[in-house]
Amino acid sequence: MRVLIVEDDPTLADGLIRSLTQSGHAIDSASNGEQANLMLQESIYDLAILDLGLPKMDGLEVLRRLRGRGGRTPVLILTARDAVESRVQGLDAGADDYLTKPFDLVELEARIRALIRRGQLGSNAALSCGKLSFDTAGHRALCDGEAIELSARELGVLEVLMLRQGKVVNKEQIMEALCNWDADIGDNAIEVYIHRLRKKLEFSGARIRTIRGLGYLLEHE
Repeated sequence: MRVLIVEDDPTLADGLIRSLTQSGHAIDSASNGEQANLMLQESIYDLAILDLGLPKMDGLEVLRRLRGRGGRTPVLILTARDAVESRVQGLDAGADDYLTKPFDLVELEARIRALIRRGQLGSNAALSCGKLSFDTAGHRALCDGEAIELSARELGVLEVLMLRQGKVVNKEQIMEALCNWDADIGDNAIEVYIHRLRKKLEFSGARIRTIRGLGYLLEHE
């Protein structure tokens, strides 16, 4: 999943980036409101973690502009403003959840999983294809209930294919889901991940087809 962290405290931002990257998310970050507003216009995110007290543009204004454009990205407000009025303003402006500083990282990660699950799948957190299932909340793949050993990148590719099961997914869409704003993954790397996934999913009943010139298609055998 691709997450945007908007936080002007570099120490806190670095800690969040490290933690969420280790959890398998692709992370972009912005340190001011104008930068965040631009990134939310130019890219699609599964979640935005938004501080309110930002330089150049207040977090509430970033949120209002996002919703004003029709953007449906789930937004978790993360701020030191703990007054009830501030929480109400944030929720009224279109936030999906609110967490005040200081916070417990375990709780933050649980809220992130819930928001992403709600945003993409409603109350259903499980995807399936043949004997293969993907737990979006736990971020793991299973075959007949047994966990499949996959790297973070392989999990990311599989999740993109599972979410678009039965539809062709091109390399650009996979890169968009996996890459950070300042990182890149080449075509060859995507092909390697697909090759590895095919071998690991061999007995799952799920097949990844190459649609020449278009991309990849996950389907039931």
